[in-house]
Amino acid sequence: MNPLSDTVKDMKLAPMREVSKTLQIRWYRCPVDKKILRSLMSPDDRRGLFMALGHLGLWATSGGIAFYLFSQQMWIAFVAALFAHGTIGSFFTAPHHELCHRTVFKTKWMNEAFLRVFSLLGWNNFEIYQFSHNYHHRFTLHPEGDREEVMPATPSLRAFYLLQLLTVNIFGGYQSKGVVPTLHNFVAIAANRFDNPFNSWGEELYDGYEDHRRRAAAWARTTLLFHGVVIGGAFAIGQPILALLISGSPFIANLWRYLVGVPMHCGLKSSDTDFRKSVRTITLDPLSEFLYWHMNWHLEHHMFAGVPCYNLKALHHATAEDMPAPRTLFGAWKEMRETWKRQRSDPDYAYDTPVPTEGMPAGGRNKMAASIGELGPAELRS
Repeated sequence: MNPLSDTVKDMKLAPMREVSKTLQIRWYRCPVDKKILRSLMSPDDRRGLFMALGHLGLWATSGGIAFYLFSQQMWIAFVAALFAHGTIGSFFTAPHHELCHRTVFKTKWMNEAFLRVFSLLGWNNFEIYQFSHNYHHRFTLHPEGDREEVMPATPSLRAFYLLQLLTVNIFGGYQSKGVVPTLHNFVAIAANRFDNPFNSWGEELYDGYEDHRRRAAAWARTTLLFHGVVIGGAFAIGQPILALLISGSPFIANLWRYLVGVPMHCGLKSSDTDFRKSVRTITLDPLSEFLYWHMNWHLEHHMFAGVPCYNLKALHHATAEDMPAPRTLFGAWKEMRETWKRQRSDPDYAYDTPVPTEGMPAGGRNKMAASIGELGPAELRS
């Protein structure tokens, strides 16, 4: 999880149950034909299975290759295979995210089953995340309502941190899952302590939602039990390498996931009612886009969050005339670096993305366009 933001530390935080009653944002959304949008919002089990089984298959294959190379003491090849395996496992946050929206599968039980599989393998607490992410979508980069992403943020590019991301991520950081903070977080949640359950959130996230808080604690205990059995079992059968390949994979070779994930919001405008000002879309190579579950089309995802991930590129083409041009990964990082330099002398500065037309908030509420899927409990989506 991300470290607690200094911006949030300085704020007096109201319970989100109360904030949700008063913070009402009328978002600008690009015009799109209703028939096209309705078609794009239709989930497809076959495409969902391709995403889920494909990602798990790559992870299992890379893990199997790494295990074989380890058993044959082919150390250089093993390290290369382990790096690939860790990179694939680092992206388990992407299916966890998409499955929390419950837009991937038409068949609901398949969505729930894969959500739990990816949550366990990726050390993710979907019970907490769906609460956090509901608010992130409704109040994107409005600091009084969105503490999943709080700007300004300056992700580290220091040598020691990058070394962690290239090897084993011990201490974590912004957009980075470290062993120590992850274990600390799961143990705390399992003990029903919610002082910092996720990113910049505190007790205010679950204030008034005791039943859901208990579910989050129960999932934390389930995750710790699962990995305890995996690690204990691996040592019991004399194959401790399996503990590394299964329970340790999300913490190995995190660099590419870090480089891909940081640009989605970093350096952009807060408290703006136009998603085009607070969210970036970037272009990626096909394999990276697959591992990221097409979340590089992030602006499209925020503007129409009910669209399944595998339809986001088509949505981009349907709205392209009213959207800023996608950045390249290199271009996004260059833009962020220039923004951070300016923020040293002007802390309130944020990059103002040029858009084809300055958007005005929608006059009425279009429930289909405003859908965020089945993200979080029903009482949060009303």
